[in-house]
Amino acid sequence: MTGILSLLRQPLTVALLLIVALLALGEALSPGFASPQQILRLLIVAALLGIVAAGQNLVILGGREGIDLSVGGIVSLSAIVAGNLMNGSDSGIALAIAGCIATGAFFGLVNGLGVTFLRIPPLVMTLGMLGVLQGLLVVIRQGIPSGRAAPSLSHFVTQPFLFGLPGIIWLWLGVGLLMAFLLHRTVFGHRIYAIGSNEQAAVMAGVPAARVRVMLFVLSGVFAAIAGICLLGYSGSSFANVGEQYMLPSIIAVVFGGTSLAGGKGGYAGTMAGAVMLVVLQSILTTVNIDESGRQMIFGATLLVLMLFYGRGRAMRA
Repeated sequence: MTGILSLLRQPLTVALLLIVALLALGEALSPGFASPQQILRLLIVAALLGIVAAGQNLVILGGREGIDLSVGGIVSLSAIVAGNLMNGSDSGIALAIAGCIATGAFFGLVNGLGVTFLRIPPLVMTLGMLGVLQGLLVVIRQGIPSGRAAPSLSHFVTQPFLFGLPGIIWLWLGVGLLMAFLLHRTVFGHRIYAIGSNEQAAVMAGVPAARVRVMLFVLSGVFAAIAGICLLGYSGSSFANVGEQYMLPSIIAVVFGGTSLAGGKGGYAGTMAGAVMLVVLQSILTTVNIDESGRQMIFGATLLVLMLFYGRGRAMRA
């Protein structure tokens, strides 16, 4: 009995149970909600969020109240860069991927340098970067859509690729395996947990905390850029501020998955489950005709509840 109760207190278990409960609720509200085809569509959307949340997860694990609010802007900018570089042509996919990853890494590097060497709080630094990116998007786009996804990219994201699953789901599984290996099987991963738990002690033990922290923000930018490319393939074209919808949910997914906001504790498996849970919840809210503003209010309230839970329920953290 003790083992069962301990299992039920694990964030991953709670998330999985909530996913099942939400699917049952959705099916009751709208028959067919939990059909295999609909679940597959939900997983595609969850993969987009989950890839963004991978970088968010790393930044939060690194401690020092690390949160990257610029991920939405990087997703939007990357989608625009990718759309214009490939412009509907398969021959431009490689260049688009390289350009987007370089773009995400650059803005992540600027975030990391500002937080680490200028000692700007992550919340302030990344919020300021979000403002810069939003202004840059206005200058680049001027309110006019531009750029198109290559057919192969759209097919990879939305059509069966292997064993009946779209390529983006396999990509997300690959990200999950990469994160598990990075966090638990590499020196870099151990250093992330070390600086997140106690940065001063980690520095005294010889951990290059500054370099590790900068790298976390770079990786956050790269994951956001990858999500931007995939989002372009999902939607077919890019439009202004398309990535803003991922900023708040990416944080909620990480926190709900059991990663401590104080850093040093958590993992990506729970974040993946949290991403699925949020997408299912969003789909239910759409089913009952709650508009975007209402959904954002609910997501904000969810984050506040999680913050309260985080402060009072340490046993729930992985």
